[in-house]
Amino acid sequence: MPRFMDVHHGMQGITAEQLQQAHDATVAIEQEEGVHFEHAWADPGSGTVYCLSEGPSAAAVKRVHERGGGGVPDEIHSVPLMV
Repeated sequence: MPRFMDVHHGMQGITAEQLQQAHDATVAIEQEEGVHFEHAWADPGSGTVYCLSEGPSAAAVKRVHERGGGGVPDEIHSVPLMV
């Protein structure tokens, strides 16, 4: 299954609780698109949030974010290699 790293900008001041809530909202519906969100990271100072997921396509990842209320990612990158 392909992996993706998506990036959200403009989330200055995000808290751990808010990040968890957004992650939980996407996880709650991820199966509908065949996506699995593995991890989320945030830098509250810069307002950048990163999410690592597996799914059939970048479009499927985007749809889960849109529908789950996690905000539409500004960038979605394929991650074909890991070590």
